[in-house]
Parts: sequence; C-alpha cells; structure tokens
Amino acid sequence: MVFVLSGKIALVTGGASGIGLSSAKELLRQGLEGVTIADINETAGRKAVEEIENEFGTKKALFIRTDVTKKEEFENAFKKTVEHFEYIDILLNNAGIMNDAIWEKEIDINLKGEVTGVLLGLENYLKNHKQGREAVILNTSSIAGLFGQPLVPVYAATKFGVVGLTKCWGTPFHYERSSVRVVAVCPGITDTTIFQDKNSLILPEYEQGWPVPVDQIGSTQGQKLDHLSKEIVRIIKLAGNGSIYVVENGEPAYEFMLPEREAFKGNLLKDGN
Repeated sequence: MVFVLSGKIALVTGGASGIGLSSAKELLRQGLEGVTIADINETAGRKAVEEIENEFGTKKALFIRTDVTKKEEFENAFKKTVEHFEYIDILLNNAGIMNDAIWEKEIDINLKGEVTGVLLGLENYLKNHKQGREAVILNTSSIAGLFGQPLVPVYAATKFGVVGLTKCWGTPFHYERSSVRVVAVCPGITDTTIFQDKNSLILPEYEQGWPVPVDQIGSTQGQKLDHLSKEIVRIIKLAGNGSIYVVENGEPAYEFMLPEREAFKGNLLKDGN
C-alpha cells in the first residue's frame, strides 16, 4: 500500500541544508502539508524556511533550533511540531556529521541521535499524533555502513549502527503496537558538504585510505541531491517495514538485504594452514 503524502506533516533533522532540506522540499512538492526544519544551525535553518515559503507559500515550514544529542531539545522539536501543525506523520532522522577527528561527538549525533529520534517518534509522537493508519520513520545511513571503510571507520561504524537499529525497530512486533514503519536509506557519494578534508580524519595517515576502491563505493562522482531526495520520497511511500535501500550513482533505489546467517555455516574457522 502506498503511503499518501497529501496533507501529512514531517519533522526533518539536519533539515537546514543538504539531504534534509532537499528531501523536505521534495516532500512538499508531492503534497506534504507542512514540515519542521530541526537543525542546530539557526542561520541556515531560518534561511531554509524562507526558501520553502518562497516556493510553497507561508505556513508550510517551521524552524526549531535542535541539537539531536540533547533529548530535551529533540523532544521539543516534536512537541512544537504537534503544537503548530496538530499532527506529525513522518520523521526524517537525518542529522549527521562525518568527522572522525571528533568521533565522540560523531557517535552522539549519528547514532545516539538516531536512537533518540526513533524512541521519541515510535514510542510517543508519531505513534500518538499521526493522521492516518500509519506513520513513517526514515533513518539516514550510508553505503559506508555496508562495508569496511578504512578512511572514516567511526563514521562507517555509526552508519552500520543505523542499519542495525532500523532492522531491529522495523520488525512486526514494533509495527503492530505502534503502526510506525521504520526504513532506512543508504546514499552513495552525493553532492553535499558532509566530508570536509583530511582534518576530519582520526589521523592524517588515514588519508592513504583514499580513494576507496570503486567496487565498494560504486563511483567517485557525486550524484545530485535532487535525484537522491526524489528516491527518498519514493522509499517513504513504498518501502516495506525494516527495509534498507541504497541510492547511488544517480540510479533508482534498490533494496539491500542481509543474508541469513545459516548460509555461512560452512565457513568454518580452520586451525593452521
């Protein structure tokens, strides 16, 4: 069944720029009634609301200054959304950084922030304030969360974690009691500013891990944000609960599926040679 966007309300973390802002605009183009831009950058957040109002009209967007590492601020974004729009139907759990030089903060934002978003949405706000039969949480992971990434190992580990939490909360048990569908997107290299420079690495010598083999990342050329945002909207509308979709190289989203562990029982640990 297709999730109907018309009249729905979304909360987008990291929504002031990049994937978050592009996806918010695409949701509005496809019938979304309103969106909350939740971001730590107040200047960019207010500019994003201005852009949205210029394109879609007034009363379509709300900015709430939000640090997703602080539960009270994250919850405030949910509360203000419900107060302003009456409902909340979609969470784009999108805020993230790629900066292994400050890996403790990176974990707090990329993984702990995502967990907080799912807990607040699935256990309360989306569960209790949705308009229709179901609500949707889309978690932003990365293709870096699907293979061993030598350049930014902590970033990749957080994105592995996002895949894991999506699989765990995207199960029939949680859906049947909440009617909240949990899915994830793993973008390939995209035209954003998330990776800055070698100062974002744990140690300078990690730069020797670049370039990552093309067979792992698909392409070294960034896909366009507008393509990714269109595919994200399709995932929100169509993807099954607990599913993980990859969007890379400007191509349509495809589902990434974990193999059954029993399939590897023949790969026994051997003594010596």
